[in-house]
Amino acid sequence: MTFENNTPRPFVRSSSQRMLGGVCGGLAEYFGVDVNLVRAIAVLAAFVTGGTAVLVYLALWMLLPE
Repeated sequence: MTFENNTPRPFVRSSSQRMLGGVCGGLAEYFGVDVNLVRAIAVLAAFVTGGTAVLVYLALWMLLPE
């Protein structure tokens, strides 16, 4: 069994699926899921974690390339 395409996928912010910063769109493209599901999980995580998820989102917004 050989794998022809074993190059890693880039983990970047989305330029096409962006509402605020493109972080959720980039995560959705990377994992191959619907962007609305990632956004709903992000909003839910923001409430459940007491705002810590918002800080993680902001950090990813600043650190991830576009």
